Amino acid sequence: MTRHVFLTGFMGSGKTYWGKILAERLGVPFLDLDTFIEENEGKTIAEIFEASGENGFRILERENLLRLAALPPAVVATGGGTPCFFNNMRWMKKHGTTIYLKTSPEILFERLKNERAQRPLLKNLSETELKNFIQKRLEEREPFYRQADFVWNQDSGTSSYLQKILMIVGPK
Repeated sequence: MTRHVFLTGFMGSGKTYWGKILAERLGVPFLDLDTFIEENEGKTIAEIFEASGENGFRILERENLLRLAALPPAVVATGGGTPCFFNNMRWMKKHGTTIYLKTSPEILFERLKNERAQRPLLKNLSETELKNFIQKRLEEREPFYRQADFVWNQDSGTSSYLQKILMIVGPK
């Protein structure tokens, strides 16, 4: 593999889970962009959001995304909003292969409802507000997500699509 593989999609879509599996199968490192940001900035994502707001976080996210160009090829789990700001999606497509992990709002709600406390954008939402938030943000972000090189519909089979991805991005 000579380029990064960027996994995109809404929070809770499985980017970290599938990223680790894909990286192991490809024999390359796995990198979670949020963890990379935390390590480089010396703060948690929640602390960055609290101190700088979402706009400040997005600037740091962009700066850290650009740092990946200097690293060896890896499977990268991006943040849910990463492709939607600046020209991040165009940059990721230029420097790697992008895959959108498309997941229904219902599945996202089930995965996220018990994780709200750990996610800065969700921590103060009721279940009804969470459902509305997911629906609204998906509608806003879908045009960016759809620009990915490949769309992996999480609501249909997983193992056959994983095999297809391995064939596409695997060692040449």
